[in-house]
Amino acid sequence: MLGLLEDLVNIDSNSYDKPGIINVFKRLEAFFNTFELPVTWHEHEGIKNAISVEVASQHNTDNKPILLMGHCDTVYPKGETQKRPFTKVGDRAYGPGVADMKAGIAMNAFILAAHAKFGGSHSPLIGLFTNDEEIGSPTSKFIIETFAKKAGTVFNSEPGRSNGDVVTGRKGGVFFELEIFGKAAHSGANLAEGISAINELALKIIELNKLTDLNKGVTVNVGLVSGGQSVNTTAPYARASIDLRIFTLEDREKLVKEITAIAEASYVPGTRSELKIIGEFRPFVKTPASNQLYELYRDSLQTLGHTAGEQFSGGCADSGITSSLGCTTVCATGPVGGKPHTPDEYIEVDSFVPRAQAIALTIARLAA
Repeated sequence: MLGLLEDLVNIDSNSYDKPGIINVFKRLEAFFNTFELPVTWHEHEGIKNAISVEVASQHNTDNKPILLMGHCDTVYPKGETQKRPFTKVGDRAYGPGVADMKAGIAMNAFILAAHAKFGGSHSPLIGLFTNDEEIGSPTSKFIIETFAKKAGTVFNSEPGRSNGDVVTGRKGGVFFELEIFGKAAHSGANLAEGISAINELALKIIELNKLTDLNKGVTVNVGLVSGGQSVNTTAPYARASIDLRIFTLEDREKLVKEITAIAEASYVPGTRSELKIIGEFRPFVKTPASNQLYELYRDSLQTLGHTAGEQFSGGCADSGITSSLGCTTVCATGPVGGKPHTPDEYIEVDSFVPRAQAIALTIARLAA
């Protein structure tokens, strides 16, 4: 497991680094080939956005497939793996994306390989490995939806929380890009002839901030801004990236309308704005069925001498896609780790095998 993980971590695979992600796919394909598991490649609009493998049921049942899911992209820039490659220090392993979530995809690969070699599954098992979760799954969401509509149960192997918890609920998120167009003019000689896109953006940000309601768990954050031509010119252009987080799809519809209304309004006469959604995660809403799945997983892990509580996360993941389509889903079933998206990202090496065994045991117990 650690050998495969080291290979995966040492491949740069930023969400926009398509050749790097394909190299991760190829390394996984080579692993599955040793178990004579054929790999299917998937594309969306010319982009190779996922690979999948299927392990047939040993009992010829009509049970819905069980989906083991994970993303192969990371947030780190190209060249990061050369600066700080995979390392193991004591009981922890480090490296770019080691927790989020290359340990999870390595773990899923071994679970699939074990069932392919030894059998025992009462339902078909499908492994799905995708390319762009870190930027909102703009291309992979389509293939995830395709598999989710057929699946009954989903294990999304995002990293287990640092205390061993899994995630049984998540916020949804919508990511917007806002562009504002004004008119350039010399700021000293003819300021009145100018129309400042930066002034318009500043006024829009004030209105956007008013939409945040911490008591309801709704947050609107303008995380990136840019614009202008020069210090002595009224800004002909400005740009902002906006992050919306919500609990429910109803909140999503309401807030998207309100953000759109702010974008369409002109607080500085003469400005024009364009708003587009560049990425989106649906909320992962806990259900009685998903709670039962969590309890089955928790009990399976406890049988192995380990524990896993549950928690809600304000972060988004592809588990929101599967749960919104009716799949019984549990998230963060990967090896235990911490500090994702930072140079100190790590996994607890001793959690690798028991977390894999817990999913395998849960799959076996689902038959009952």
